[in-house]
Amino acid sequence: MNRTIIPALCTKAGVPASDVRGKITSHRARSTIASQLYNAKEPMTLFELQAWLGHRSPSSTQFYAKISPKTLAKAYSEAGYFARNVRTIEVLVDRDAVASGAAATGEPWQYYDLGHGWCTYSFFEQCQHRMACARCDFYTPKNSSKAQLLEAKENLQRMLASIPLTEDERAAVDDGQTAIDALLARLTDIPTPAGPTPRELGLPATVTLLPIVEVRNHPTR
Repeated sequence: MNRTIIPALCTKAGVPASDVRGKITSHRARSTIASQLYNAKEPMTLFELQAWLGHRSPSSTQFYAKISPKTLAKAYSEAGYFARNVRTIEVLVDRDAVASGAAATGEPWQYYDLGHGWCTYSFFEQCQHRMACARCDFYTPKNSSKAQLLEAKENLQRMLASIPLTEDERAAVDDGQTAIDALLARLTDIPTPAGPTPRELGLPATVTLLPIVEVRNHPTR
């Protein structure tokens, strides 16, 4: 078949009898069909393919059945790695402060939405208190007049920023109150961006869990 029939069929079809992978053979046809069955919408399992191909060993079937990049990407997406390890937080960007140059002199220009307030710390992603805000000098409560003035500004851009979670933060998201209590206890004596620790501030930390899992831009509103 490989020496006579397949070359004759290739000649009749006007296609080459070999390509970059080598000669066109019956084994390559079996591999193509096995790969299609393995990557189908309702795929056959490896053991089902083994029986269908008549192999004695699963290792032989693995040689024939190749996983496609599309199937691999889908499996990776469904594994939920980013859903588990990355969260997003809404950010207000004061474009007036940026355009006027005030941001370069230290005036706040980005505000991270903590739900109960805004954080103006520029290196929010590196802040150990970002999910357990200790309400340092960078914090602005939403019920304050300062926050109300901020939200009344016209030239604000609303965006979402991606935040990778640490192991402690991921545990707080996955495991509930016990992990949250452990996170708060660990942060008690760690200085906030403004300097004082939560213990020195004398204020209870407020835990903020960030459930959205994507990064996208919003139009100005």
